[in-house]
Amino acid sequence: MLTSYEFVSAWLQARCKTDRGASLVEYALLVALIAVVCIVAVTFLGQKASSKFSSVGSAVAG
Repeated sequence: MLTSYEFVSAWLQARCKTDRGASLVEYALLVALIAVVCIVAVTFLGQKASSKFSSVGSAVAG
């Protein structure tokens, strides 16, 4: 059974006459994956940093 990525890749390659279009799609998928990973990392690290700043602020004030 084909995974969704393999299905989409095969479908797009069947529609494209050259390998150039398939390469462009692969690069676009790669950039989208990198963007998602960056957003998740910034969100996770942002929450950790916020809690650290709060604890340091409480320690300084108290």
